[in-house]
Amino acid sequence: QVTLVESGGGLVQAGGSLRLSCAASGVIFSINSMAWYRQAPGKQRELVASITSGDSTNYADAVKGRFTISRDSAKNTYYLQMNGLKPEDTAVYYCNGRIRRTYYGGTGDYWGQGTQVTVSS
Repeated sequence: QVTLVESGGGLVQAGGSLRLSCAASGVIFSINSMAWYRQAPGKQRELVASITSGDSTNYADAVKGRFTISRDSAKNTYYLQMNGLKPEDTAVYYCNGRIRRTYYGGTGDYWGQGTQVTVSS
């Protein structure tokens, strides 16, 4: 089994910073990519940022220049550094991994349980 656990969420004032972590554990052969999504109340889940095993990154327009996705491959841990936070960044943040569990196996799609980020004005 594979488990993704997010941490680092909390309450912060506008303009502040938070760093989210996503730790992947279990039977893992490789992590093809990891993404951060967020879902605000009454809205659809949206992609925030993603990173591939080759360190190619992609960001939503709303967070470009403010958020940075990174990874520590030795620890199977992924990060989302969020600077210049705005009230509209308030949401539950989820990590989503495309993970291969064995050499011969296919790639599965795994989600964490989410971590709440609240930005006050």
